[in-house]
Amino acid sequence: MERERQWRIYQLQSEICRTLSDPKRLLILNELREGERSVTERARELGLNQANVSQHLALLRQGGLVKSRKDGANIYYSLATPRIIEACDIVHQLLVEQLERNQALAQEILRQ
Repeated sequence: MERERQWRIYQLQSEICRTLSDPKRLLILNELREGERSVTERARELGLNQANVSQHLALLRQGGLVKSRKDGANIYYSLATPRIIEACDIVHQLLVEQLERNQALAQEILRQ
């Protein structure tokens, strides 16, 4: 029973990772740390097509990573939880550390 529960959690975790697998969605999430914005504002700030930003935000909402609210003709998006930014920051730091290690190794190899 516990193994099945753990397996389901891994499946859900995989779905979140799949939702995060696009650089534009990561950029959008990172920008949302600054606070709620409409799709129009977000597209303008990011220099991206509004329809494209809207599609990415819809996927992030379906994945439970952002929430939305409607105000007249505008839809505003914000982070569903700040914990998603914490998770992204941890992965970002791991990548930076990995790149630094690889760069140091490459420099060491080139010196030989």
